[in-house]
Amino acid sequence: MTDTQTQLPIDTWIPASWDEYLHAIANPAHTTAKGYYYHGCMRLEMLPVGHDHAADDSTIALAINLFCIVQGISMKGLSNCSYRKAGWQECQPDVSYYFNDRARSIPHGTAIVNLDRFPPPDLVIEVAATTLLDDRGNKRALYEDLGVGEYWVLDVNGVEVFAYTIVDQGSQRIQESKVLPGLSIALVEAALRRSRETDQAEVGAWLLHQFQPRSGAKPFDS
Repeated sequence: MTDTQTQLPIDTWIPASWDEYLHAIANPAHTTAKGYYYHGCMRLEMLPVGHDHAADDSTIALAINLFCIVQGISMKGLSNCSYRKAGWQECQPDVSYYFNDRARSIPHGTAIVNLDRFPPPDLVIEVAATTLLDDRGNKRALYEDLGVGEYWVLDVNGVEVFAYTIVDQGSQRIQESKVLPGLSIALVEAALRRSRETDQAEVGAWLLHQFQPRSGAKPFDS
């Protein structure tokens, strides 16, 4: 690999050693890039992202945050956090979460989360406007190997959430979260659809209404 890092292809996996990957992400031309490394290949994705990607990113985090607040679940949500197993793997998911007793497992002052020292996140989310195939393919395999608890891919264009529980380095699609029991994936998708028509404050108020325990209530009551 040459030192002309600005010529590196973006949004595709290319063969690289770990040192070449570190050199690439340290290059000033890639200060806004997200970096991934897996099975001897690296992938750079450039920021900033578009409006639709950013809006859905915020809405799905809003849904999770409000659910945890109503249910009294301890949490730590992280945006574009870097997770690393030095020499082997690295990722920067759009959103990631630690829940319950893990919510305080990463101390303040940590830069890149060293997965040889700290646990992987309970939930990882990739928001896909142009990267859907890779998010459901190579990145899904990466997160399986890292041992995250659950992996969601949000399809911005299709307004659909592909949610997977991860067990024994494999994954299976689910319709209700395992790490947040009681949180329906269909309800998260409904919130995303509502966000196309109204502002996030109104979506948040609707979500709070859904999350409150109510006898005899039907799903997604308006």
